[in-house]
Amino acid sequence: MSSDTKDLGTDGSFRRDQNYLTTRITADGRDGYPVDAGRYRLVVARACPWANRAVIVRRLLGLEPALSMGMCGPTHDERSWTFDLDPGGVDPVLKIERLQQAFFARDPDYSRGITVPALVDVPTGQVVTNDYKQMTIDMSLEWTRHHRDGAPELYPEPLRDEIEDVAGLVFEDVNNGVYKCGFATSQEAYEKAYGALFARLDWLEQRLSGRRYLVGDTITEADIRLFTTLARFDAVYHNHFKCNRNKLIEMPALWAYARDLFQTPGFGDTTDFVQIKQHYYGVHKNLNPSGIVPLGPDPSGWLTEHHRDQLGGRPFGDGTAPGPVAAGEQVWPGHGVVDPVTTLTD
Repeated sequence: MSSDTKDLGTDGSFRRDQNYLTTRITADGRDGYPVDAGRYRLVVARACPWANRAVIVRRLLGLEPALSMGMCGPTHDERSWTFDLDPGGVDPVLKIERLQQAFFARDPDYSRGITVPALVDVPTGQVVTNDYKQMTIDMSLEWTRHHRDGAPELYPEPLRDEIEDVAGLVFEDVNNGVYKCGFATSQEAYEKAYGALFARLDWLEQRLSGRRYLVGDTITEADIRLFTTLARFDAVYHNHFKCNRNKLIEMPALWAYARDLFQTPGFGDTTDFVQIKQHYYGVHKNLNPSGIVPLGPDPSGWLTEHHRDQLGGRPFGDGTAPGPVAAGEQVWPGHGVVDPVTTLTD
């Protein structure tokens, strides 16, 4: 996402602009954009939790050969995310410096948020969609002919209603709830969001005390959507967004659940703690005027034993773990705590 996507209510509450480009890339091409290997580029930023979802799903499904990925840097200005990690600050495929250019190629009068993740049509240079929620569902359901052998079912039909019910609560109170705390401009709005956030985390703590995953006995969309917020909680949200009743590491079931996922290929090996902190502490000058990025917390705890396998469950169901991270897509040394070559196979 981008700071362009927030607004404030008259009571000082944070309201997320969710007016996305909802054109879809589908197997039948009904919106004019058929699934086609090599045609589209997924533009993300490791810092962004919403983009991190798409990176995880793409890796779990093995879509790397069919769907290339462009990586924006961790910071942006009021205009757009930029490709400052690439040589010359230019995306090597799209040949642009700013993601904004792809949005303007689609609509020269585009005035909404310039957000990641975004799928860009390479031949035209135009953004197709930045609807992050539908994007990952379509990766599961519309891109099937490009899935790797052993790709897991992340959105199984019998569980979809429950996935959406649980994920809807998590979005309202946790994924978006931390932002409601951080960007509130009145004490009343902050306290309301804070109360809802920790009530939902307590609910999740109880739910996950007796089950390995949020819905069913395998990893689903619901887990991916929760994980990216949990991964940022102690590093950013606890302090920067004033979500400080307690840390994630002080909630036994949630902390063990988060470590279980982190140590699963596709999760920890796509998480960049340095870029995450650079983004939040560097971009939100209203919350952190100095721009100083904290050195902690120590991330090594993410690799400690979690014992969640004692609850049963099979991470990938009838599928298998993805292989090593694709060349050039590894988290930079020192930015994460996971070796890119993993061995989990269940």
